[in-house]
Amino acid sequence: MSATAVGGPALRWELREGTGEILDKRLLAPGIHRYAVRAPEIAKARQAGQFVIVRPRPDAERIPLTIAGGDEDSIILIVQEVGKTTAMMADMTAGESLTDLCGPLGRPTHIEKLGSVAVVAGGIGAAPALPIAAALRRAGNRVTAILGARSRELLILEQELRSVSDRLVITTDDGSVGLRGFVTTALEQLIEADPGLAQVFAVGPALMMQKVCEVTRPRRIPTVVSLNTIMIDGTGMCGGCRASVGGQTRFVCVDGPEFDGHEVDFALMIRRQAMYAGQERMVYQAYQEQRRCRLQRHAAAGSLA
Repeated sequence: MSATAVGGPALRWELREGTGEILDKRLLAPGIHRYAVRAPEIAKARQAGQFVIVRPRPDAERIPLTIAGGDEDSIILIVQEVGKTTAMMADMTAGESLTDLCGPLGRPTHIEKLGSVAVVAGGIGAAPALPIAAALRRAGNRVTAILGARSRELLILEQELRSVSDRLVITTDDGSVGLRGFVTTALEQLIEADPGLAQVFAVGPALMMQKVCEVTRPRRIPTVVSLNTIMIDGTGMCGGCRASVGGQTRFVCVDGPEFDGHEVDFALMIRRQAMYAGQERMVYQAYQEQRRCRLQRHAAAGSLA
């Protein structure tokens, strides 16, 4: 079956036979996997900054995942296990297929030649940062990428970001590799060394992006952030992804995901992100118990064989 456009020419539910198949799965770091997923229509239309909505299995929730790269036939998704749905996806293997795959969603990153720019990525934010850095460099910018993680073992996409940047700076909270400290420390050093820095792009945890904006705001350096609000349908109809930007309600899935970081109400966004934290923990714990039971059954069956 050919792909059918839904909600406009940029939005595609992939219905082609074989679409959604996991072609390759690799472990990048503890709890973080890289997937190559067959999705030819999405692959041809994707641009930096866009994402997809994925439902791994029929009994799973839909979750937004950034398109981290790809080719003409497939897209790259990088997924960190943080709850039940991402755990279900972590349990899938190459050859299996995702139940639903919709995209590309969101407005692409606005790319133009600005001069010297910085792309700041924290943790899993390295995934969306990679195509953004690549697009900025192709446009003729001098790109400094700042990649942060809690420790060396959680650092991902180091070589990939290095290959698309003019300079890569690594920071870790514990100092196990690169500079000891946060990405804001490296950003402040960059600003001091490069007073002509034209723009900053920040992708990562909400608190990290907020701190980046606190560094750039007094210096009046334009800063674009990619928001990661609660999202359900990806069409703006449910309203779950709403955020306050410049005093107005914006829907991240259709108006974003990128916004002027100096106008985002991060305090409100962080409170909204935590609304269902208790329920999410309970559901995740229940799924982990199911996992343990499955492993025990498999082990028992193996011992009887």
